[in-house]
Amino acid sequence: MNERALGDDRVATRPAGGGDATAGEREQERERVLEIGADRPIRISAGHRLRDHDGKCSRPHGHNYEVSVAVRGELTDAGWVVDKGAVTSVIEEWDHRFLLEEGDPLVDAFEAAGDGDAVVVLEAPPTAEVMAAVLERRLLAELPGTVVEVSAAVAETGELRAGRACL
Repeated sequence: MNERALGDDRVATRPAGGGDATAGEREQERERVLEIGADRPIRISAGHRLRDHDGKCSRPHGHNYEVSVAVRGELTDAGWVVDKGAVTSVIEEWDHRFLLEEGDPLVDAFEAAGDGDAVVVLEAPPTAEVMAAVLERRLLAELPGTVVEVSAAVAETGELRAGRACL
């Protein structure tokens, strides 16, 4: 058989002698990676500020973020690792929101203005690095138990992309 999967350096092979795959090999075949946004990222628009930054990023501003996610897990009976909609719904919770660090006085200002539902409060400064880490934790917690690893990347601009290397 010896066919290369598209875009993948791993090789699918038939056991020596042409016999059937062992139970362990069949189990390994059930683990797959689903990449969402690899070629066409999920786009969200959100505001933030880095309160303790010495430069212009300390002022409220926004970005058109590009998000991509890789999910590793076992194939479900439906034949997928996870429903793409389950991933995008978590990401879209940040679309047209303002991301602020816990303790930022702007949180209270949004509340006072009646826009408290427009704020997402993070435990750390809302950098692209923190956003990627928070997305990974949230997705791993919310996706089915068949998912074993999640990797997210968040691009703030064309020059700045943060996250772990894809799986």
